[in-house]
Amino acid sequence: MMIARHRIVSVLRERDQQVRADWVERELPERVDLDKHAGLLATLHLDPADLADSPSR
Repeated sequence: MMIARHRIVSVLRERDQQVRADWVERELPERVDLDKHAGLLATLHLDPADLADSPSR
């Protein structure tokens, strides 16, 4: 599953984790593969289910 990098950055900025958000913006691709980056998301205390793009209705 893929998500937009800006969603991760947005959550980090909401948590006032500016340095981590800046790093994510520099290092991760525009579309982030949740499976490939699961370890990084766990380190950042981010739940992939909360970040996943919501299905279209």
